[in-house]
Order: sequence, then structure tokens, then C-alpha cells
Amino acid sequence: MTTHITMRVGLTLALALCGAAVGATDFPVRPITIIVPYPPGGTADILPRMIAERLPDVLKVPVIVQNKPGASGTLGADLVSRAAPDGYTLLGVPPHFFVSDLLYKISFDPKAFEPVGIIASYPNVLLANSNLPVANVKDLIALTSSGKKTLNMASAGAGTSQHLSAELLRIKAKVDYTHVPYKGTAPALSDLMGGHVDAMFDNLITALPYVQSGKVKLLGVGSARRNPAFPDTPAISEVVPGYESVTWMGLVAPPATPGAVVDRLSQAVAQVLKDPKLRAQIEAMQAAPADGTRSDMQKQVKEDTARWSDVIRTARIVAE
Repeated sequence: MTTHITMRVGLTLALALCGAAVGATDFPVRPITIIVPYPPGGTADILPRMIAERLPDVLKVPVIVQNKPGASGTLGADLVSRAAPDGYTLLGVPPHFFVSDLLYKISFDPKAFEPVGIIASYPNVLLANSNLPVANVKDLIALTSSGKKTLNMASAGAGTSQHLSAELLRIKAKVDYTHVPYKGTAPALSDLMGGHVDAMFDNLITALPYVQSGKVKLLGVGSARRNPAFPDTPAISEVVPGYESVTWMGLVAPPATPGAVVDRLSQAVAQVLKDPKLRAQIEAMQAAPADGTRSDMQKQVKEDTARWSDVIRTARIVAE
């Protein structure tokens, strides 16, 4: 009797493993859905859609994008965390997704998701209202250090990438400021342009039209090097060694998705990102197209998670 049970268990396990292997080899055979946990129209929505439009040419199945905004991006992430780990449901994520467990009460582990690939990266930039008597980040640090000015720093909310970028500057450059959190980027930018707050961080893509129109000043960029579109604007690291604040959009699969399936998805994303036309479109947004590989994203996630975890703990940030 025991022998028969053992044989049945062994046969069941063998069939399951065989089925998993076949499934990974045949993947995909039906439509794939990318969940974007933010509202339509922003950078976090546009970049996944650019990839989704081209993935069917490689994967030979439809790729659908659905927006599931809410709870600072954790609502959509929770949905994907509970999706079947089969590669047919993916999630669009920025770097701070991986530290969301330090900021919010959530039911999933962001670090358990499987990285597929980064689509593109773009720097966070330091902005000031046009009336603030500074021209660059060095001037801003000098102004606050003199004690003549108490800086009001806006953000899209506590725990956002804008807030974390400002806290990193506070830590590394000893820049003191009063944090003014808003419910979203739009009202924060509006008050910055209106002179109601002094400065804020935002990603370059969103800030670009306001910088170009002169409605706000661009004081510094968070990338390691100066941005080619603004060669006279310093990288913040030129003044504050070790400072880096770059955001990106990537794709992840639910926890426990088979490695072969994740590899197939990663290869498809990487292939799509080799398209010169797509790369030109991304560069026109003032973003840097990535290679889209799984290994590159794993490395970047590790680096960024360490950086922002340290900032959150040092600054004792609690999301509101």
C-alpha cells in the first residue's frame, strides 16, 4: 500500500514538473496584462504602454494595459501579488515600489516580485520658483546655510520619490527645510510656480515644459552626469558627492513566477528596446532607454533599495 502511494506521489510530481516545463517552453499562449498602478497619462503609464504596443510583435499574443491607481500605487501591486504566477499578469513599477513595505501597511512583500526588465530611466531634478534668488544647487545650499532663509520644500506626498530625493539632499548636504506634502504632483507644481513654496524635486519628464517656459528654475539634476539638454545645469553630485536620484519604470512578475517564464518576458522586452525608433521616442522624452534585461534590473533594484531604505530609516519617514 505504502509503495503504491509513493509511486502515485512520484508520478504526480513528475507530471507536474513536466507540465511546468512544457508551459514555460510554450509561453505565452494567451493575452498578457500589464497593470499600471497609477492614473493614465503620466510617465509611469506612458512607458509601459510604449512597450505593450510592441511586445505582440515578439510574443505573438495581445498585450493589454490596465490602470489600477490608488493607495500610492499599492492597490494595483496588491492585485498583481495575488495573480497567478504564470507570467500573464505583470506590474509596472518605479524604484520606490521596492521600499513600499517600509512606508505603508501592505499585505505583500515587494521584494518577492520577479524583476523582468527596466524600460527607461530619467533623473529627478531640483526645481525652484522663479523668484527664489538662486541659480543652481550650490546657491540653494549657500542660501539655507546662511540662516537667512528657511526653505519650504514641496512634494507629491510623504514617502514619494520627490520626498525621498529631498531627504537625501538634507542628509548629504545638511540642507534644512520644511516639508510641504501635497496630494499629487500637479498641485505641488502649481504652488511652486505661484511662489507659495520655494523648491521641490520632480522627474525631468514632468518638469520639462515648465523649465522650458521659464515658469520654474532648474537647479540641478539627480543623475551622475549633466543632462545633454541642459549642459549648463550641474549634476547635484558635483556639489554634493555621492548624491544620486534617478527614477525609472520597469516591469515585474508576481512572486514565484517560474524563471523560464520571466526570462522569456525579459528577452522580449530587451528585443523591443533595441528598436531604434522606440529608443528615439524615449530619448525625445528626456529619458534614457534601458537594455531591458532581467539581470540589469536585479542589480539596479538592489542598489536603489539599499539607498532609499537608508534614507527612509535615517529620516524616519512615515507615509501619511
